Amino acid sequence: MAQTVPPCELRAKEYDVARNTGAYTSSGLATAGFRTAKYLLEEWFQNCYARYHQAFADRDQSERQRHESQQLASETQALAQRTQQDSTRRVGERLQDMHGWKSELQREVEALVAETDLLLAQKQRLERALDATEVPFSIATDNLQCRERRQHPNLVRDCVETELLKEAELIRNIQELLKRTIMQAVSQIRLNREHKETCEMDWSDKVEAYNIDETCGRHHSQSTQVQAHPHSTAFQESASTPETWAKFTQDNLCRAQRERLASANLRVLVDCILRDTSEDLRLQCDAVNLAFGRRCEELEDARHKLQQHLHKTLREITDQEHNVAALKQAIKDKEAPLRVAQTRLYLRSRRPNVELCRDAAQFRLVSEVEELNMSLAALREKLLEAEQSLRNLEDTHMSLEKDITAMTNSLFIDRQKCMAHRTRYPTILQLAGYQ
Repeated sequence: MAQTVPPCELRAKEYDVARNTGAYTSSGLATAGFRTAKYLLEEWFQNCYARYHQAFADRDQSERQRHESQQLASETQALAQRTQQDSTRRVGERLQDMHGWKSELQREVEALVAETDLLLAQKQRLERALDATEVPFSIATDNLQCRERRQHPNLVRDCVETELLKEAELIRNIQELLKRTIMQAVSQIRLNREHKETCEMDWSDKVEAYNIDETCGRHHSQSTQVQAHPHSTAFQESASTPETWAKFTQDNLCRAQRERLASANLRVLVDCILRDTSEDLRLQCDAVNLAFGRRCEELEDARHKLQQHLHKTLREITDQEHNVAALKQAIKDKEAPLRVAQTRLYLRSRRPNVELCRDAAQFRLVSEVEELNMSLAALREKLLEAEQSLRNLEDTHMSLEKDITAMTNSLFIDRQKCMAHRTRYPTILQLAGYQ
């Protein structure tokens, strides 16, 4: 609480009034009781001297003040000029620093733009290479599906099918690799553009600040565009220091350079991937074509041998048919002598009494019948064997024709379908994404 002073009675101020008294005063009986306006001569001189002294003191003080004011004005003018010159120099140094950083940022932005364009070109190569792998994959799957239509016994898991399965698996793996690489390239392009925008914003801020400082550097005391801004000296809380200002741009440049280096490394990786994948695909294509060629040679050779066996079998069938016919004729030829011998025996068995004798003729006729029966049995057995052999030859003939037809179908599938389709295989430039 504010302290209060208790009121008290103040003593009345007493004033001494000069009175003209004494032997040389102007007071007397005639002026008793009246105030006079006249002073003594000494008082008048004292008053004049006091005025002189006061005037001299005031003039001296005024001269000293004027001199001090002129000196202060001169010093402040010189100080103001020096301060303005130093500020102008500092602004110039700041302009040089900003110009240097601005140039670095501009170069980095241009480098990022160039690097991003190169990476975009690599991304387009990856996309073209990915599109180009669709043709080999369709060829490989079509070849596998066509070869499923081969007939028995040529529906085998041969070297061609093994190489085709390897080719299809290789193409699928390459497609997955290209897709992952494209996603990585897209992510890197996005990072490049983000850091380019960051550097552009920093560069834009520096350009604006450079223009402001350049305008400040052109201002001087005789400029007509200057105005009074009393509160401009207050520091803003968001203001940066020279160290944080330089570190901010250095960090932006370092991050941009790091991403640019990562982008360049990714481009080198894309080159290696496209080169390796295109070479792998062409090597596998050559391996499949070589397997097709060998398989076709095997089929051609096997078909040629089967045709030779078929020709020999047909000739043997013809000979066997003649043999069967000959055996039948031989059997037929033996039937007449047998009937003759049997008739003779039958007639001689009707001889009367003692004439029914087992003479030499009778024995010979009996042996003749037996010989003829044995011959007929042997001929009939041989006929059965010949007929069975003929049936076997006919079965072999049908099997050979079936196998030849199956091999011809396999050759047609491998040569006319598969190998003809494989002529559409992309070139190594297309697989590398150049076309």
